[in-house]
Amino acid sequence: MLSPGARVCQRIIRCAPTLLLIDPEHCGAGMHCKSRPLDLVFIIDSSRSVRPGEFEKVKIFLSDMVDTLDISPDATRVAVVNYASTVKIEFLLKDNLNKPELKQALSRIEPLSAGTMTGLAIKTAMDEAFTEESGARPRDKNISKVAIIVTDGRPQDKVEEVSAAARAAGIEIYAVGVDRADMQSLRLMASIPLDEHVFYVETYGVIEKLTSKFRESLCGLDPCTLGHDCDHICVNHNHTSYYCQCREGSISPQNFGLVKQFVNRIVDSLQIGSQTTRVGLVQYSSTVRTEFALRQHTTKEAIKEAVNAVQYMAGGSMTGLALRHLLERSFTEAEGARPPAANVPRIAIVFTDGQSQDYISDHTRRLKKQGVEMFAVGVGKASEWELREIASGQRKDHYFYSPDFSALKSIAQTISGRLCPGKSRNRGLCGGQ
Repeated sequence: MLSPGARVCQRIIRCAPTLLLIDPEHCGAGMHCKSRPLDLVFIIDSSRSVRPGEFEKVKIFLSDMVDTLDISPDATRVAVVNYASTVKIEFLLKDNLNKPELKQALSRIEPLSAGTMTGLAIKTAMDEAFTEESGARPRDKNISKVAIIVTDGRPQDKVEEVSAAARAAGIEIYAVGVDRADMQSLRLMASIPLDEHVFYVETYGVIEKLTSKFRESLCGLDPCTLGHDCDHICVNHNHTSYYCQCREGSISPQNFGLVKQFVNRIVDSLQIGSQTTRVGLVQYSSTVRTEFALRQHTTKEAIKEAVNAVQYMAGGSMTGLALRHLLERSFTEAEGARPPAANVPRIAIVFTDGQSQDYISDHTRRLKKQGVEMFAVGVGKASEWELREIASGQRKDHYFYSPDFSALKSIAQTISGRLCPGKSRNRGLCGGQ
């Protein structure tokens, strides 16, 4: 499975505490940077693991955040949902519509107790805090709805489905982890792209460093109109940042050719046949396409010819969608996989050069549970965290990363050696069935 991917640019427009632009090269001298109008709900963890002094740091962080925003009935409105084993809405979006009142309300918040019911807190925010009755603006006003979750623990309830429902309802979710926070849970909660919506700090003592990060994210300018370095198409993401989208063939034909050479080198190392090793190929970007199924080609020459005929698919990097395709289609008997009783090893080699724009953990876990051995290969802007998440077993033996395409030949040789160990290639994956 391979993804040519889309080139992602992570540069963000930067704004000073006074809301004056300090990057004239990209923002334009003399322009003012004001936060876009928001319905903003802070969801804060005050479980027992958050000590009183640390909770005060959280309140200072919230107060500093408020200082960077334009608070008024027609600009940004703020609510706070406090949670531990129970959930308490401290105040609603309609309650404090100027900055002094809002900061006073923040100062009065007290921690709750034990437990970390993050999923319940997200559901409460969605069902009660983001309603028009509570002060959220109607949908036709096009006011962004944003939730910022701050936690230092692992949720004691499920967060994936409720977070997906919140995002589907139009709520943009930022997840802030502190100290012992579970990174996988943060990623399950946050909006896409994850590198712009998931933050981590070592202690509450340095959480104030994130204020500038959020000030950048909530700046209401269109980065694409202020200058960008995209070779093809600049895409504005929620007025907070931009990413570069490629036209057809934007990864160079030479590099895509190197990817196909990588596949064919691995094919060369295998004993191909209907009773030995079968090979399928899936390509993905924003969509997923089976180039050929396991049952389709029974000779090495036919597979290599089919690989060479593959045309580049432009778009994003929906790795999670591709993994789901592997799970639900590619490794089925209808596609040519042998039944489990045959004890034929099932191997997936995932190639990508970008960070996934959707979630991968659940599909990766299910593939491994079904006995699929996973190799992950990344180049360029691929996320090493995601490569490790995809990889099986001794992950250092199953994931590979290179900053460019020059190392693909050696990576192919290494993977081939692990698929077919020893001098004989007439056993295991490389033959015998």
